[in-house]
Amino acid sequence: MHVCTPVFVVAMALLTSGCAVGPSYQRPSAPQASAYKEAGDWVAAAPADALERGPWWLLFNDPMLNDLAARVQVSNQNVAAAVAAYAQARALVAEQRAALFPSVTLNGGATRSGNGGGAANANAVANVAAGNRASSNYQANLGAAWEPDVWGRLQSVASGAAATAAASAADLATAKLSAQGELAVNYLSLRQQDAQKALLASTLAGYARALEITQNRYTAGIAAKTDVLQAQTQLANAKADEAGLQRTRAQLEHAIAVLVGLAPGNFALDTVSDWRPTVPDVPVGVPSTLLQRRPDIAAAERRVANANEQIGVAKAAYYPSLSLNASVGTAASRVADLFSAPAALWSLGLSAAQVLFKGGALDARVDGATAAYDQTVARYRQVVLTAFQNVEDQLSATRVLQIQQVLRAQASSAADQVEQQVLNRYRSGQVSYTEVITAQTTALTARRALVQATADRQTTAVALIQSLGGGWSDSLQTGK
Repeated sequence: MHVCTPVFVVAMALLTSGCAVGPSYQRPSAPQASAYKEAGDWVAAAPADALERGPWWLLFNDPMLNDLAARVQVSNQNVAAAVAAYAQARALVAEQRAALFPSVTLNGGATRSGNGGGAANANAVANVAAGNRASSNYQANLGAAWEPDVWGRLQSVASGAAATAAASAADLATAKLSAQGELAVNYLSLRQQDAQKALLASTLAGYARALEITQNRYTAGIAAKTDVLQAQTQLANAKADEAGLQRTRAQLEHAIAVLVGLAPGNFALDTVSDWRPTVPDVPVGVPSTLLQRRPDIAAAERRVANANEQIGVAKAAYYPSLSLNASVGTAASRVADLFSAPAALWSLGLSAAQVLFKGGALDARVDGATAAYDQTVARYRQVVLTAFQNVEDQLSATRVLQIQQVLRAQASSAADQVEQQVLNRYRSGQVSYTEVITAQTTALTARRALVQATADRQTTAVALIQSLGGGWSDSLQTGK
């Protein structure tokens, strides 16, 4: 016991005096506004990324969108890749934490040896006397090794891996939110194409009636041939526009199929001619704490934490690395004697290694780790600034588009009345067909602009929800 006691005394002294040499982590400050300029009295942002996000797509009151959004979470391949990346990061955390504990090994072996019986050498007589006997040797050994984390290097590595795993979890949330937002925009755009097609179908019927009226007037000698040609041109152009809508709709349908993990050939969405869009009102009273729920901000902040831990890993290289080794084993010529007391062997040791000179490499690693930390801090702050910009942009767009929709509705109503009056005047011979063409074109443009304004409000609502980090609930708004 007097041999191993000093070793344990030294080891325990080192362990109890151990300390982390890396800097303590503090979340870096980021520029913030006390309120959103485009939304009114919103409170200052505060971290709240861990709050539960709601199924925000329910706000659009569309059962088909609800079904597709749910399928994105389980079938989208980008989301599946993010899930796998998160699982890999968690496995790395477990691997790094395992280094904090001792490793235990078990070894065993058996050998058989003997000498040769050649008669030509000088030892031939001795070999015969010995009977050329072979000997056996059996061994069993239980060993343990442990690297005490005196300077906090292993803990810094494990903490850095945990921060990376948290960043991967936020990346997963980002991938889900991105896929869901892209799906919603594509689906709402597809339904807008359906609404445009329904609008063009009624317009084509009107153009066909106008062509028929013009043809009758030409046959009666009242209208010129140019009136008929103008009516035919207008009808053909409208049909070409309808074909373009079909092409765009098909592309959107293909994109939706890929988002839900299906081949486009195995996916189809029925046309809806009487679709009534819902434009959700994003509550102005939602606190700006939701901005911190953006997963990309959470991921950037966790990468700052990881970079901070790497500074500690680099600084730990200035200090000696220590390791404890212990083993207990036996060796005997017979298996029956392998575990007897006289055959037992043991060893216990403490080793230390210190780098004395490396040409400034250690200083360079610390400087590099510090620079990498500064880089992640700058990126974090840029992500926060961009997030505020996203929200301000979408709030401004929401307000302006609401005003535009009202004005588009007024313009469409007035254009419809002008079209009808001009057509009546043409029938009575008071105006030329050129005025009819102009009035009809203006009316169609106004109707399509109204449909587009409604669609723009929907897609802007999706963008605003994404900018805020996802869905919300009343409990989140009130802070309960």
